[in-house]
Amino acid sequence: VQLQASGGGKVHPGGSLSLSCVASGSIFEGNVMGWYRQAPGKQRELVARELDGGDRYYADSVKGRFTISRDNAKNTVSLQMNNLRPEDTAVYYCNLYWSISDDYWGQGTLVTVSS
Repeated sequence: VQLQASGGGKVHPGGSLSLSCVASGSIFEGNVMGWYRQAPGKQRELVARELDGGDRYYADSVKGRFTISRDNAKNTVSLQMNNLRPEDTAVYYCNLYWSISDDYWGQGTLVTVSS
């Protein structure tokens, strides 16, 4: 299984960005696709995730600003990020998981929020 992320970049505070990730390979049902981020000097943290049945979870820090969506037919997951803040600056990683031994990561894409 491979994950390829795209999007990211630099934006001013209050701006918007969209991230996308496509998964390829043998993917089992009942999986979770999501986005994590890691800021400099900090641990990687969960941003948002969505089960293939549609249940979504958001970190408190992004609720109301970020929206995760997935297309099961295309094995893609996207993250629409609005009203970005400087504290959202991080490397964002997409993730696909369905068991302890099936936990896959994309290559990471940098999001910088700065004036």
